[in-house]
Amino acid sequence: MRAVGSFSVFLAVALNAPGVGPGVARQLSEEIADAVARVMPSVVVIRTEAVVIRRARDIFFGYIYGIPERLAGQGSGVIITKDGYVLTSNHVITPAEKIEVVLSDGRKFPARVVGRDPQTDLAVLKIDAPAGVEFVPAEAGDSDRLRVGEFVIAIGSPFSLQSSVTLGIVSQKGRSIGLLPYEDFIQTDAPINPGNSGGPLIDVDGKVVGINSLIQTAGPYSQGNIGIGFAVPINLAMSVANSIIRYGKVERPWIGILPENMDPAVIRGMLGGEHGVLVARVLDGTPAEKSGLKEGDVIVKVDGKPVKSVRELQRAILEHSVGDVVELRVRRGDQRVTLKVKTAPMPDFRGRR
Repeated sequence: MRAVGSFSVFLAVALNAPGVGPGVARQLSEEIADAVARVMPSVVVIRTEAVVIRRARDIFFGYIYGIPERLAGQGSGVIITKDGYVLTSNHVITPAEKIEVVLSDGRKFPARVVGRDPQTDLAVLKIDAPAGVEFVPAEAGDSDRLRVGEFVIAIGSPFSLQSSVTLGIVSQKGRSIGLLPYEDFIQTDAPINPGNSGGPLIDVDGKVVGINSLIQTAGPYSQGNIGIGFAVPINLAMSVANSIIRYGKVERPWIGILPENMDPAVIRGMLGGEHGVLVARVLDGTPAEKSGLKEGDVIVKVDGKPVKSVRELQRAILEHSVGDVVELRVRRGDQRVTLKVKTAPMPDFRGRR
């Protein structure tokens, strides 16, 4: 209701603005409706069932025993390939022993988990459909080009209300809220509620720019939306999805450096105000070493896009797949050097000292 109210106020202002007639408001309304219509065949409801063991204590003898309990859950997802791969949130399918996908036209199919990535709260499902059945994949946009203030539309099934649509704007980009190892959330005031998780956040062209993931609530006992929702940028989400589809797990790209943020005084003095990320160490035998990157270099651009922090550098690398070639623009003293680095799989450093 709040989204409808906010949009009504916007339309009222538009209608009363000098030189703006009802045609402008009607055109905007039609563009939003067209965007929703384009992506709706790709949006699915995800229903899950799981048996969990609830611990209970015998009131007479005091011993603890387990009671099997069947749990049902529901979330959203978006089809990303014609053969039925579905991108969703990992928490939507955790836990899940049985998964059913419901299309916008009412068709129902069983689905299985292909892979999941708890570090970004993303997962990929595969719809088990008869041979010859094709699905309508959503078109991915470019979340890097998304601007603060742009209209965005959230689609999903909040509180079991299938194919619900809400409207808002991009409140901010690059949000980190401290819940996941890899965070680069799009913040939006488009109402997102329980059941929206895993569904798409789209732009006015009907392209998916994010995967709805989390909301800020009014407190621990509140589930309602207060205008602060978070979505995983589609560039990161598709990188994770492509890795899962290809390898069954996430193979994160890596170039083999230890980067550090630079002191503002150094940025002002040595770099003349140009931002960048310091290469504190180049690890032996890594793609970075093979490319000619050196300790003390300052990476100022990745694939032509400026990077101002370690987080921005990591995000730029993670948007690639393993084996991709990344172009680094580097300041080396007074020189500017362009290097090509072929990414490798990130090693598993867990348990190493």
